[in-house]
Amino acid sequence: MYLRLENISKSFNSFVANHNISFSVDAGKIHGILGENGAGKTTLMNIISGLYQPDSGKIYLEDKPVKITSPKGAIKLGIGMVYQHFMLVPKLTVTENIILGIEKNWCLNLRKKQEEIAALCQAYGLEIDPTERVENLPVGTQQRVEILKVLYRQAQLLILDEPTAVLTSREVELLINILRQLAAAGKTIIFISHKLEEVINLCDTITVLRRSKVVATTTAKEVTPQQLAELMVGREVVLQVNKSSSVPGEVIASVHNLSVANDRGILAVRNISFQLQAGKILGIAGVDGNGQRELADAIAGLIPINNGKIELNSFCTRQRIGYIPEDRQKMGLVLQFSIAQNLILNAFKNLPFCRNFLLQPLAIKNHAQVVMKEFDIRATREDMKVSQLSGGNQQKVILARELAGEPNLIIAMQPTRGLDVGATAAVHSQLLAQRDRGAAILYISTELEEVMAMSDRIAIIYRGEFIAILDAHTATIEKIGLLMGGGTRRG
Repeated sequence: MYLRLENISKSFNSFVANHNISFSVDAGKIHGILGENGAGKTTLMNIISGLYQPDSGKIYLEDKPVKITSPKGAIKLGIGMVYQHFMLVPKLTVTENIILGIEKNWCLNLRKKQEEIAALCQAYGLEIDPTERVENLPVGTQQRVEILKVLYRQAQLLILDEPTAVLTSREVELLINILRQLAAAGKTIIFISHKLEEVINLCDTITVLRRSKVVATTTAKEVTPQQLAELMVGREVVLQVNKSSSVPGEVIASVHNLSVANDRGILAVRNISFQLQAGKILGIAGVDGNGQRELADAIAGLIPINNGKIELNSFCTRQRIGYIPEDRQKMGLVLQFSIAQNLILNAFKNLPFCRNFLLQPLAIKNHAQVVMKEFDIRATREDMKVSQLSGGNQQKVILARELAGEPNLIIAMQPTRGLDVGATAAVHSQLLAQRDRGAAILYISTELEEVMAMSDRIAIIYRGEFIAILDAHTATIEKIGLLMGGGTRRG
């Protein structure tokens, strides 16, 4: 075996993140780590990669005890981590990002480094231009740059934290092929994901964490997605969305011939028209980067429109729109604010949170405690910084805030990205409850199965245009997949 953990424990004040965790990873194998958001997966990986030190327990590499005191020390031991949120400098080239922090010569032969990285790309089947700026690369290619960074540093153990959370289905296929090639070449891989089918398809063995403890280690051949889901949450889980039929209500919003430019001034949305009705979910299916973000931002009133108009009915004002943005950390939260403060970001001027222009700490605290219980936001205190929460719990904070006040219109942009099965089910349940009470919902996701399960109608977006709007009950994955690639045009 390559890596062995014995009774690893880690606490942050009164919060126990890891408790007596033990398991081993064989050399040249892909080992999956599953668990709910907040189960302790990322903390454990941060210990293996040297970012944190355990309070107790031992780590063995190739049966030799090691102390990993820093990320630099982890790299020297052959351990490299690819984080869910990429650690890249957008304005620098691929080569500059890869060598950043390790090349200390006054005279840097950049051309030679580009040749070395090109050879590394070829050796592992990673198609990347070493001279291209990172900001010009699609998300899937940026992730390959992160993998190249650890390979360039001679890593033998690669840890990937939620590597498919921001990838399209095609990019996921490419990544899986790359990881299999790396394992075949003798690399050892720890793969953290919430996508059960993905883990079973890729991994040799799987360890499941629940509430900071190991509850099972098994082989992928011996388990089903349903069994893994129940191990993760400790109860029966319904993996299918149970959606009741609904009667369409009044039109909440009408979009007419809408065109919107991106931040580079290029039209990202082109001549789109549709309506959003009370009690209905319109899903948007498409490969990431086809104008979804600009469409959502324009309807939410966050960016100007170039042409066309957006009409809201008399009962729906901008203040009655709930918006769940795709990037929870950059757009959805103020990371250095507390949970309680983030929960009132769009209502802090109102009673009972503000009186005579003064914030009311007790009202804010009481509100947070009620909401944390209702939405199962797992934290020890309401005054904890939201940056200290797991990704799933951060998403629950946004969901709780944006659904407060029962908005007429809800825009949900990648609402389950990076969430475990339990948190995903909770998000779906909350949104369907809003639909059933009469809210109009725009549901945007690159997870095609989710769009099909949640929606009443599905609009397929390609290069900024709606090329079809289909009935979700009769649409097929094959038909939608073809349309997403621009294969045919209808309507």
